[in-house]
Amino acid sequence: MAKSKVRFVCQECGSSQPKWSGQCQGCDSWNTLTEEVDDAASVHVIKQGVSLAFTDLSSVCENPPRFLSHIAEFDRVCGGGLVAGSVVLVGGDPGIGKSTLLLQAAAKLSKTLETYYVSGEEAINQVRMRAERLKVKDSRVHLAAATSLNDILTSLESTKAGLVIIDSIQTMHADSIAAAPGSVSQVRFCTQALIRFAKKRNIIVIIVGHVTKEGTIAGPRVLEHMVDAVLYFEGERGHQFRILRGVKNRFGATDEIGVFEMTQEGLQEVKNPSALFIGDRQEQVSGSAVFAGIEGTRPLLLEVQALVAPSAFGTPRRAVVGWDNNRLAMLLAVLETRCGVNLGNRDVYLNVTGGLRIQEPAADLAVAAALMSALTDQPLPKASFFCGEVGLSGEVRGVSHLEARLKEAQKLGFESSYIPDQGSSKIKTKGLEIMRLKTLQELASFFNTQQQSNPSPSNSDVISQEDRHYG
Repeated sequence: MAKSKVRFVCQECGSSQPKWSGQCQGCDSWNTLTEEVDDAASVHVIKQGVSLAFTDLSSVCENPPRFLSHIAEFDRVCGGGLVAGSVVLVGGDPGIGKSTLLLQAAAKLSKTLETYYVSGEEAINQVRMRAERLKVKDSRVHLAAATSLNDILTSLESTKAGLVIIDSIQTMHADSIAAAPGSVSQVRFCTQALIRFAKKRNIIVIIVGHVTKEGTIAGPRVLEHMVDAVLYFEGERGHQFRILRGVKNRFGATDEIGVFEMTQEGLQEVKNPSALFIGDRQEQVSGSAVFAGIEGTRPLLLEVQALVAPSAFGTPRRAVVGWDNNRLAMLLAVLETRCGVNLGNRDVYLNVTGGLRIQEPAADLAVAAALMSALTDQPLPKASFFCGEVGLSGEVRGVSHLEARLKEAQKLGFESSYIPDQGSSKIKTKGLEIMRLKTLQELASFFNTQQQSNPSPSNSDVISQEDRHYG
């Protein structure tokens, strides 16, 4: 009998080492190595297999059936509904609403599918209390509280399950693996077993995954490659808005988002996110700009707020919420070098309202406008919005889906737009004034003109004409 081997596996990247050390050699993470016993220490020999039947690309195949949860925002992110035989991984911070959303979806889908909900973190009575609060206690959802994967799969074998929800994968354990629940070996093995079960029975399996402090799904990175779709549930704990974001989908588009609002009766869909995100915005306030963005295929309007204050210390502070900190540093350098906007000795605070995180570079122009507005204490033109990417030479680059952005803003009553000149010559929108910008200096000249007509002693040296570079 082969002797069992002891190895130390990183819980972040999955790499193994023969000895314990404080830092993982694979991903440089600290204190992530845990001891695991490899019972399969013997040498494995690949046995003779069966011959595969290959086919060509021209073979006709039917589209897989989809099942709608009738929660439009959830179905949108899934690509138009859940596909039979698919495995979906849902991650998010603790308490963000993952279990609430999936219980609501399970209640809807139980009308057309035999639905099973397995909780490894909560007792059955806790799930029932949540169902009563969500007013779905009469739905035909079969509940169980278990953590043994062997017991779960054995019980499901004798059913006609169409949907299985596992909450969460970090609490599951298989008897054949000696490692503790939540370890890399257990998470990988349990996920692989659930995938095989889903493909064999052609059922939908939804897996809930914990996230690390960096916001990524806990466990080996290969976990996200194994499943068919990966959804992240985002949002601030103290904010009522929740964002369901698709980052991987083998049966639909990626980067789609669904917007929800947390209420007393659970998560409610937001039909018009743009109106909600900018509904509380105050007009004619300095440091506030509206950004016309695109999330997946959906145009979305957001408010970007900036505050510039004198620094009390030698090193100015840069605080960013909802945007990339490195992108802000780059934009500040462009403003100072190309436009003569002096921000080197001032604290800069930037915030994207609504709890949404902007990931596309088209927000550069809106952020620059908000920063210059806050610096000069000059409000931006009323009912205006911005979109455009800013290059290192100060040029304003074109963005995708520009016409869809303009139509969404016009629908909400905006009257003027500041957009890139590149790629916008053929766009004509009736009733909407279009300001086409080639460089960031053209936007900075607006604040210089306003400042000369209404000088302020505190801001008279903010954007000086002699320091401005027009190329």
